[in-house]
Amino acid sequence: MKSSSSALASLEPLHYHHKRERYVNKERLGLFLLWLLGATTVFSLFILYAPRPFKFSPRQELNARKVYIKPKHDYENCDLFNGRWIPDLSGPLYTNWTCSTIPDSKKCGKHGRKDVDYLNWRWKPYECELQKFDAKNFLSIIQGKTIAFIGDSVARNQMESLLCLLSQEQTPIDIYKGSNDRFRTWYFPSHDFTIKVLWTTFFVIAEERIINGTYTGVYDMHLDRLDKKWAEKLPGVDYAIISNGHWFFRPIYLYERGSVIGCVYCDAENISNVSPGFALQKAFRRALKYINACKECRGLYIVRTFSPAHFKDGSWNTGGRCNRTSPFTENQIHLGGTEWEFRTIQAKEIERAKKKGEKTGKRFEALDVTKAMLMRPDGHPDLHWNNEFMRGYSDCVHWCLPGPIDAWNDLLTTVLMKEDNLSVHN
Repeated sequence: MKSSSSALASLEPLHYHHKRERYVNKERLGLFLLWLLGATTVFSLFILYAPRPFKFSPRQELNARKVYIKPKHDYENCDLFNGRWIPDLSGPLYTNWTCSTIPDSKKCGKHGRKDVDYLNWRWKPYECELQKFDAKNFLSIIQGKTIAFIGDSVARNQMESLLCLLSQEQTPIDIYKGSNDRFRTWYFPSHDFTIKVLWTTFFVIAEERIINGTYTGVYDMHLDRLDKKWAEKLPGVDYAIISNGHWFFRPIYLYERGSVIGCVYCDAENISNVSPGFALQKAFRRALKYINACKECRGLYIVRTFSPAHFKDGSWNTGGRCNRTSPFTENQIHLGGTEWEFRTIQAKEIERAKKKGEKTGKRFEALDVTKAMLMRPDGHPDLHWNNEFMRGYSDCVHWCLPGPIDAWNDLLTTVLMKEDNLSVHN
Protein backbone atom coordinates (compact mmCIF):
# COMPACT_ATOMS: atom_id res chain seq x y z
CA MET A 1 0.00 0.00 0.00
CA LYS A 2 1.31 3.39 -1.03
CA SER A 3 1.91 6.06 1.49
CA SER A 4 -0.35 9.11 1.66
CA SER A 5 2.45 11.38 0.46
CA SER A 6 3.14 9.28 -2.62
CA ALA A 7 -0.59 9.11 -3.37
CA LEU A 8 -0.84 12.89 -3.18
CA ALA A 9 2.15 13.23 -5.45
CA SER A 10 0.51 10.99 -8.03
CA LEU A 11 -2.60 13.26 -8.07
CA GLU A 12 -0.73 16.58 -8.59
CA PRO A 13 -0.56 16.43 -12.43
CA LEU A 14 -4.30 15.74 -12.68
CA HIS A 15 -5.15 18.57 -10.27
CA TYR A 16 -2.94 20.96 -12.22
CA HIS A 17 -4.58 19.94 -15.49
CA HIS A 18 -8.12 20.67 -14.23
CA LYS A 19 -7.04 24.00 -12.78
CA ARG A 20 -5.46 25.08 -16.05
CA GLU A 21 -8.53 23.96 -18.01
CA ARG A 22 -10.80 26.06 -15.79
CA TYR A 23 -8.54 29.06 -16.34
CA VAL A 24 -8.65 28.63 -20.15
CA ASN A 25 -12.46 28.28 -20.13
CA LYS A 26 -12.83 31.49 -18.12
CA GLU A 27 -10.53 33.30 -20.53
CA ARG A 28 -12.57 32.09 -23.51
CA LEU A 29 -15.83 33.09 -21.83
CA GLY A 30 -14.46 36.56 -21.17
CA LEU A 31 -13.39 36.98 -24.79
CA PHE A 32 -16.80 35.78 -25.98
CA LEU A 33 -18.65 38.21 -23.69
CA LEU A 34 -16.38 41.04 -24.83
CA TRP A 35 -17.10 40.17 -28.49
CA LEU A 36 -20.84 39.95 -27.80
CA LEU A 37 -20.81 43.36 -26.12
CA GLY A 38 -19.03 44.91 -29.08
CA ALA A 39 -21.38 43.32 -31.61
CA THR A 40 -24.44 44.46 -29.65
CA THR A 41 -23.09 48.02 -29.51
CA VAL A 42 -22.48 48.16 -33.27
CA PHE A 43 -25.91 46.68 -34.03
CA SER A 44 -27.62 49.18 -31.71
CA LEU A 45 -25.86 52.12 -33.36
CA PHE A 46 -26.89 50.80 -36.77
CA ILE A 47 -30.53 50.53 -35.73
CA LEU A 48 -30.52 54.04 -34.25
CA TYR A 49 -28.83 55.92 -37.06
CA ALA A 50 -29.12 53.93 -40.27
CA PRO A 51 -31.83 55.35 -42.63
CA ARG A 52 -34.71 52.87 -43.05
CA PRO A 53 -32.80 49.82 -41.62
CA PHE A 54 -34.03 46.49 -42.95
CA LYS A 55 -36.78 48.16 -44.97
CA PHE A 56 -37.66 47.59 -48.58
CA SER A 57 -38.94 50.25 -50.91
CA PRO A 58 -42.77 50.41 -51.12
CA ARG A 59 -42.66 48.52 -54.42
CA GLN A 60 -40.31 45.81 -52.99
CA GLU A 61 -42.58 45.42 -49.96
CA LEU A 62 -45.59 45.12 -52.20
CA ASN A 63 -43.94 42.43 -54.33
CA ALA A 64 -42.48 40.60 -51.35
CA ARG A 65 -45.60 40.50 -49.20
CA LYS A 66 -48.21 40.48 -51.96
CA VAL A 67 -50.38 42.85 -49.94
CA TYR A 68 -51.95 46.23 -50.70
CA ILE A 69 -50.20 49.17 -49.06
CA LYS A 70 -52.75 51.94 -48.51
CA PRO A 71 -51.36 55.31 -49.63
CA LYS A 72 -51.67 58.40 -47.46
CA HIS A 73 -54.19 60.03 -49.80
CA ASP A 74 -56.40 57.06 -50.68
CA TYR A 75 -59.24 59.22 -51.95
CA GLU A 76 -60.76 56.63 -54.24
CA ASN A 77 -61.65 54.41 -51.28
CA CYS A 78 -62.35 57.16 -48.75
CA ASP A 79 -65.59 58.86 -47.73
CA LEU A 80 -64.30 62.43 -47.56
CA PHE A 81 -67.44 63.70 -45.87
CA ASN A 82 -67.56 61.33 -42.89
CA GLY A 83 -65.06 62.29 -40.24
CA ARG A 84 -64.33 64.64 -37.35
CA TRP A 85 -62.52 67.88 -36.55
CA ILE A 86 -59.08 67.44 -34.99
CA PRO A 87 -56.70 70.05 -33.52
CA ASP A 88 -54.31 71.71 -35.96
CA LEU A 89 -52.01 74.30 -34.42
CA SER A 90 -50.46 75.24 -37.76
CA GLY A 91 -53.17 77.90 -38.07
CA PRO A 92 -54.89 79.33 -41.17
CA LEU A 93 -53.19 79.99 -44.51
CA TYR A 94 -54.23 83.66 -44.48
CA THR A 95 -55.50 86.34 -42.10
CA ASN A 96 -57.75 89.40 -42.14
CA TRP A 97 -54.63 91.40 -42.96
CA THR A 98 -52.98 89.18 -45.61
CA CYS A 99 -56.05 88.79 -47.82
CA SER A 100 -57.25 91.99 -49.47
CA THR A 101 -60.47 90.51 -50.90
CA ILE A 102 -62.26 89.60 -47.63
CA PRO A 103 -65.53 91.54 -47.25
CA ASP A 104 -65.63 93.59 -44.08
CA SER A 105 -68.58 91.53 -42.80
CA LYS A 106 -66.44 88.36 -42.64
CA LYS A 107 -63.46 89.93 -40.82
CA CYS A 108 -64.29 88.53 -37.40
CA GLY A 109 -60.85 89.31 -35.98
CA LYS A 110 -61.03 92.92 -37.11
CA HIS A 111 -64.44 93.33 -35.47
CA GLY A 112 -63.42 92.23 -31.99
CA ARG A 113 -63.35 88.45 -31.92
CA LYS A 114 -60.59 87.67 -29.42
CA ASP A 115 -60.65 83.87 -29.20
CA VAL A 116 -58.71 82.17 -31.98
CA ASP A 117 -59.24 78.51 -31.10
CA TYR A 118 -61.83 78.21 -33.87
CA LEU A 119 -58.94 78.62 -36.34
CA ASN A 120 -56.97 75.67 -34.96
CA TRP A 121 -58.94 72.72 -36.32
CA ARG A 122 -58.93 70.71 -39.53
CA TRP A 123 -61.37 68.23 -41.04
CA LYS A 124 -60.15 64.62 -40.81
CA PRO A 125 -62.04 61.93 -42.79
CA TYR A 126 -62.01 58.62 -40.94
CA GLU A 127 -60.52 56.64 -43.82
CA CYS A 128 -57.80 58.94 -45.15
CA GLU A 129 -55.86 62.17 -44.68
CA LEU A 130 -57.33 65.25 -46.37
CA GLN A 131 -54.63 67.28 -48.05
CA LYS A 132 -54.48 70.87 -46.82
CA PHE A 133 -55.14 73.46 -49.50
CA ASP A 134 -52.18 74.14 -51.78
CA ALA A 135 -52.62 77.21 -53.99
CA LYS A 136 -50.00 76.10 -56.53
CA ASN A 137 -51.59 72.68 -56.79
CA PHE A 138 -55.09 74.12 -57.22
CA LEU A 139 -54.00 76.62 -59.87
CA SER A 140 -52.31 73.85 -61.82
CA ILE A 141 -55.53 71.82 -61.73
CA ILE A 142 -57.75 74.61 -63.06
CA GLN A 143 -55.32 76.30 -65.43
CA GLY A 144 -57.19 77.78 -68.38
CA LYS A 145 -60.57 77.00 -66.76
CA THR A 146 -63.53 78.93 -65.38
CA ILE A 147 -65.19 78.10 -62.07
CA ALA A 148 -68.54 79.53 -60.98
CA PHE A 149 -70.21 79.56 -57.56
CA ILE A 150 -73.96 79.59 -58.13
CA GLY A 151 -76.32 80.34 -55.27
CA ASP A 152 -76.91 82.76 -52.41
CA SER A 153 -74.58 84.61 -50.03
CA VAL A 154 -73.24 81.37 -48.52
CA ALA A 155 -72.16 80.30 -52.01
CA ARG A 156 -70.40 83.63 -52.25
CA ASN A 157 -68.85 82.99 -48.81
CA GLN A 158 -67.12 79.89 -50.22
CA MET A 159 -65.93 81.84 -53.25
CA GLU A 160 -64.46 84.50 -50.92
CA SER A 161 -62.61 81.76 -49.05
CA LEU A 162 -61.16 80.41 -52.30
CA LEU A 163 -60.06 83.89 -53.40
CA CYS A 164 -58.16 84.33 -50.14
CA LEU A 165 -56.52 80.93 -50.34
CA LEU A 166 -55.37 81.56 -53.91
CA SER A 167 -54.34 85.17 -53.30
CA GLN A 168 -51.48 83.92 -51.15
CA GLU A 169 -49.96 82.74 -54.44
CA GLN A 170 -51.24 85.53 -56.71
CA THR A 171 -53.56 88.50 -56.23
CA PRO A 172 -56.45 88.20 -58.70
CA ILE A 173 -57.64 90.98 -60.97
CA ASP A 174 -61.17 92.18 -60.24
CA ILE A 175 -62.71 92.57 -63.68
CA TYR A 176 -66.19 93.43 -62.42
CA LYS A 177 -67.63 96.30 -64.46
CA GLY A 178 -71.39 96.09 -63.93
CA SER A 179 -73.83 97.69 -61.53
CA ASN A 180 -75.06 94.45 -59.91
CA ASP A 181 -72.59 93.43 -57.22
CA ARG A 182 -74.16 89.98 -57.02
CA PHE A 183 -72.47 88.93 -60.27
CA ARG A 184 -68.69 89.28 -59.97
CA THR A 185 -65.63 87.98 -61.82
CA TRP A 186 -61.96 87.66 -60.84
CA TYR A 187 -59.08 86.64 -63.10
CA PHE A 188 -55.69 85.01 -62.41
CA PRO A 189 -53.53 85.91 -65.44
CA SER A 190 -50.62 83.61 -64.61
CA HIS A 191 -52.88 80.57 -65.05
CA ASP A 192 -55.60 82.03 -67.29
CA PHE A 193 -58.08 81.09 -64.57
CA THR A 194 -61.42 82.82 -63.91
CA ILE A 195 -63.66 82.76 -60.83
CA LYS A 196 -67.28 83.89 -61.05
CA VAL A 197 -70.10 84.25 -58.58
CA LEU A 198 -73.62 83.96 -60.01
CA TRP A 199 -76.33 85.03 -57.62
CA THR A 200 -79.64 83.21 -57.33
CA THR A 201 -81.82 82.78 -54.28
CA PHE A 202 -84.06 79.95 -55.49
CA PHE A 203 -82.75 78.92 -58.98
CA VAL A 204 -86.24 79.62 -60.28
CA ILE A 205 -88.17 82.89 -60.68
CA ALA A 206 -89.42 84.30 -57.38
CA GLU A 207 -90.76 87.79 -56.68
CA GLU A 208 -91.16 89.40 -53.28
CA ARG A 209 -94.58 90.92 -52.68
CA ILE A 210 -94.66 94.68 -52.20
CA ILE A 211 -97.52 96.46 -50.43
CA ASN A 212 -97.63 100.26 -50.47
CA GLY A 213 -93.97 100.39 -51.48
CA THR A 214 -92.88 98.13 -48.61
CA TYR A 215 -91.31 94.72 -49.11
CA THR A 216 -93.27 92.10 -47.18
CA GLY A 217 -90.88 89.14 -47.03
CA VAL A 218 -93.51 86.99 -48.76
CA TYR A 219 -92.54 85.44 -52.11
CA ASP A 220 -94.31 84.08 -55.17
CA MET A 221 -92.14 81.27 -56.59
CA HIS A 222 -92.69 79.83 -60.07
CA LEU A 223 -91.30 76.32 -60.00
CA ASP A 224 -91.53 75.86 -63.77
CA ARG A 225 -89.75 79.11 -64.70
CA LEU A 226 -85.96 79.06 -64.41
CA ASP A 227 -84.07 82.16 -63.26
CA LYS A 228 -82.21 82.98 -66.50
CA LYS A 229 -79.87 85.48 -64.86
CA TRP A 230 -77.63 82.61 -63.75
CA ALA A 231 -78.69 79.99 -66.27
CA GLU A 232 -77.68 82.00 -69.35
CA LYS A 233 -74.13 82.37 -67.98
CA LEU A 234 -73.62 78.63 -67.43
CA PRO A 235 -72.29 77.73 -70.92
CA GLY A 236 -68.52 78.17 -70.88
CA VAL A 237 -68.21 77.33 -67.18
CA ASP A 238 -65.89 74.36 -66.61
CA TYR A 239 -66.71 73.79 -62.94
CA ALA A 240 -69.94 74.93 -61.30
CA ILE A 241 -70.50 74.71 -57.54
CA ILE A 242 -74.25 74.88 -57.02
CA SER A 243 -75.84 75.51 -53.63
CA ASN A 244 -78.82 77.04 -51.92
CA GLY A 245 -81.19 76.58 -48.99
CA HIS A 246 -81.47 79.43 -46.47
CA TRP A 247 -83.93 81.48 -48.52
CA PHE A 248 -86.53 78.72 -48.36
CA PHE A 249 -87.24 79.46 -44.69
CA ARG A 250 -89.83 82.18 -45.34
CA PRO A 251 -93.44 82.45 -46.54
CA ILE A 252 -93.47 81.31 -50.19
CA TYR A 253 -96.42 80.71 -52.49
CA LEU A 254 -95.55 78.01 -55.00
CA TYR A 255 -96.82 78.12 -58.58
CA GLU A 256 -96.83 75.70 -61.50
CA ARG A 257 -98.39 76.66 -64.84
CA GLY A 258 -99.66 79.84 -63.24
CA SER A 259 -101.61 78.12 -60.45
CA VAL A 260 -100.80 77.92 -56.75
CA ILE A 261 -99.95 74.35 -55.73
CA GLY A 262 -98.93 75.02 -52.13
CA CYS A 263 -97.42 77.45 -49.67
CA VAL A 264 -94.51 77.39 -47.23
CA TYR A 265 -95.21 78.95 -43.80
CA CYS A 266 -98.65 80.17 -44.86
CA ASP A 267 -102.04 80.06 -43.25
CA ALA A 268 -104.21 80.56 -46.31
CA GLU A 269 -107.55 78.98 -47.01
CA ASN A 270 -107.78 76.35 -49.75
CA ILE A 271 -103.97 76.25 -50.16
CA SER A 272 -101.94 73.25 -49.02
CA ASN A 273 -99.27 74.08 -46.48
CA VAL A 274 -96.03 72.39 -47.58
CA SER A 275 -92.58 72.11 -46.03
CA PRO A 276 -89.51 74.15 -47.02
CA GLY A 277 -87.99 70.84 -48.16
CA PHE A 278 -90.78 70.37 -50.68
CA ALA A 279 -89.99 73.73 -52.27
CA LEU A 280 -86.25 73.08 -52.15
CA GLN A 281 -86.61 69.74 -53.93
CA LYS A 282 -88.77 71.22 -56.69
CA ALA A 283 -86.36 74.10 -57.29
CA PHE A 284 -83.23 71.93 -57.25
CA ARG A 285 -84.77 69.41 -59.59
CA ARG A 286 -85.71 72.15 -62.03
CA ALA A 287 -82.17 73.56 -62.02
CA LEU A 288 -80.47 70.19 -62.52
CA LYS A 289 -82.96 69.23 -65.21
CA TYR A 290 -82.03 72.39 -67.10
CA ILE A 291 -78.33 71.55 -66.89
CA ASN A 292 -78.94 68.05 -68.22
CA ALA A 293 -80.88 69.49 -71.15
CA CYS A 294 -78.40 72.30 -71.90
CA LYS A 295 -76.45 71.38 -75.04
CA GLU A 296 -73.85 74.12 -74.51
CA CYS A 297 -73.16 73.06 -70.88
CA ARG A 298 -70.12 70.78 -70.79
CA GLY A 299 -68.68 71.25 -67.32
CA LEU A 300 -68.53 69.38 -64.04
CA TYR A 301 -71.49 70.28 -61.81
CA ILE A 302 -70.91 69.97 -58.06
CA VAL A 303 -73.80 70.38 -55.63
CA ARG A 304 -72.67 71.66 -52.25
CA THR A 305 -75.08 70.40 -49.61
CA PHE A 306 -76.81 72.56 -47.02
CA SER A 307 -74.68 74.57 -44.61
CA PRO A 308 -76.50 74.76 -41.25
CA ALA A 309 -76.99 77.89 -39.18
CA HIS A 310 -76.40 77.77 -35.42
CA PHE A 311 -78.75 80.31 -33.86
CA LYS A 312 -79.41 79.68 -30.19
CA ASP A 313 -82.16 81.32 -28.13
CA GLY A 314 -83.58 83.20 -31.11
CA SER A 315 -82.97 83.98 -34.77
CA TRP A 316 -81.63 86.85 -36.92
CA ASN A 317 -83.84 89.54 -35.44
CA THR A 318 -84.95 88.00 -32.15
CA GLY A 319 -81.70 87.95 -30.21
CA GLY A 320 -80.28 84.64 -31.44
CA ARG A 321 -76.60 84.04 -30.72
CA CYS A 322 -73.80 81.65 -31.74
CA ASN A 323 -71.01 82.52 -29.31
CA ARG A 324 -69.57 79.05 -28.75
CA THR A 325 -65.76 78.96 -29.01
CA SER A 326 -65.08 75.27 -29.78
CA PRO A 327 -66.52 72.63 -32.13
CA PHE A 328 -69.13 70.04 -31.28
CA THR A 329 -68.08 66.41 -31.15
CA GLU A 330 -69.88 63.85 -33.27
CA ASN A 331 -71.90 62.79 -30.23
CA GLN A 332 -73.19 66.33 -29.74
CA ILE A 333 -74.86 66.71 -33.14
CA HIS A 334 -78.10 65.29 -34.43
CA LEU A 335 -78.29 64.01 -38.00
CA GLY A 336 -81.92 64.90 -38.35
CA GLY A 337 -84.17 67.92 -38.43
CA THR A 338 -84.58 70.33 -41.31
CA GLU A 339 -80.86 70.78 -41.95
CA TRP A 340 -80.36 67.05 -42.50
CA GLU A 341 -83.61 66.83 -44.46
CA PHE A 342 -82.27 69.47 -46.86
CA ARG A 343 -78.99 67.58 -47.20
CA THR A 344 -80.83 64.30 -47.89
CA ILE A 345 -83.02 65.94 -50.53
CA GLN A 346 -79.98 67.42 -52.26
CA ALA A 347 -78.10 64.11 -52.17
CA LYS A 348 -81.04 62.32 -53.81
CA GLU A 349 -81.37 65.00 -56.49
CA ILE A 350 -77.67 64.73 -57.28
CA GLU A 351 -77.99 60.98 -57.82
CA ARG A 352 -81.09 61.50 -59.93
CA ALA A 353 -79.31 64.07 -62.10
CA LYS A 354 -76.19 61.89 -62.33
CA LYS A 355 -78.17 58.95 -63.73
CA LYS A 356 -79.82 61.18 -66.33
CA GLY A 357 -76.47 62.78 -67.05
CA GLU A 358 -74.98 59.45 -68.08
CA LYS A 359 -77.26 59.66 -71.13
CA THR A 360 -76.52 63.29 -71.94
CA GLY A 361 -72.78 63.36 -71.19
CA LYS A 362 -73.16 65.51 -68.06
CA ARG A 363 -71.14 64.99 -64.89
CA PHE A 364 -72.49 65.61 -61.40
CA GLU A 365 -70.78 65.24 -58.02
CA ALA A 366 -71.51 66.15 -54.40
CA LEU A 367 -69.67 68.38 -51.95
CA ASP A 368 -71.35 67.08 -48.82
CA VAL A 369 -70.41 69.53 -46.06
CA THR A 370 -73.52 69.26 -43.86
CA LYS A 371 -72.21 66.86 -41.21
CA ALA A 372 -68.88 68.67 -40.92
CA MET A 373 -70.52 72.05 -40.49
CA LEU A 374 -73.11 70.84 -38.00
CA MET A 375 -70.10 70.44 -35.70
CA ARG A 376 -68.86 74.04 -36.12
CA PRO A 377 -71.15 76.42 -34.18
CA ASP A 378 -67.96 78.29 -33.25
CA GLY A 379 -67.17 79.40 -36.81
CA HIS A 380 -69.81 82.11 -37.38
CA PRO A 381 -69.29 85.88 -36.98
CA ASP A 382 -71.98 86.13 -34.26
CA LEU A 383 -71.73 89.82 -33.23
CA HIS A 384 -68.25 90.22 -34.71
CA TRP A 385 -69.22 91.60 -38.08
CA ASN A 386 -70.24 94.83 -39.75
CA ASN A 387 -73.31 95.13 -41.95
CA GLU A 388 -75.20 98.38 -42.28
CA PHE A 389 -78.53 96.58 -42.78
CA MET A 390 -78.19 94.15 -39.85
CA ARG A 391 -76.14 96.12 -37.34
CA GLY A 392 -76.57 94.79 -33.81
CA TYR A 393 -77.78 91.34 -34.91
CA SER A 394 -75.83 88.09 -34.75
CA ASP A 395 -74.77 86.41 -37.99
CA CYS A 396 -75.00 82.68 -37.38
CA VAL A 397 -75.45 81.75 -41.06
CA HIS A 398 -72.24 82.88 -42.74
CA TRP A 399 -68.69 81.94 -41.75
CA CYS A 400 -65.69 83.90 -40.52
CA LEU A 401 -62.75 84.28 -42.89
CA PRO A 402 -60.44 82.58 -42.24
CA GLY A 403 -62.47 79.82 -40.62
CA PRO A 404 -64.04 76.37 -40.96
CA ILE A 405 -65.40 77.21 -44.43
CA ASP A 406 -61.84 76.99 -45.79
CA ALA A 407 -62.18 73.20 -45.45
CA TRP A 408 -64.82 73.31 -48.21
CA ASN A 409 -62.08 74.23 -50.65
CA ASP A 410 -59.81 71.47 -49.32
CA LEU A 411 -62.66 69.11 -50.17
CA LEU A 412 -63.36 70.85 -53.48
CA THR A 413 -59.74 70.32 -54.56
CA THR A 414 -59.99 66.62 -53.82
CA VAL A 415 -63.32 66.25 -55.65
CA LEU A 416 -61.80 67.90 -58.72
CA MET A 417 -58.75 65.63 -58.61
CA LYS A 418 -60.86 62.50 -58.18
CA GLU A 419 -63.23 63.41 -60.99
CA ASP A 420 -60.47 64.28 -63.47
CA ASN A 421 -58.12 61.49 -62.32
CA LEU A 422 -55.39 63.92 -61.32
CA SER A 423 -52.57 62.92 -59.00
CA VAL A 424 -52.03 64.46 -55.60
CA HIS A 425 -48.98 66.71 -55.30
CA ASN A 426 -47.35 65.84 -51.98
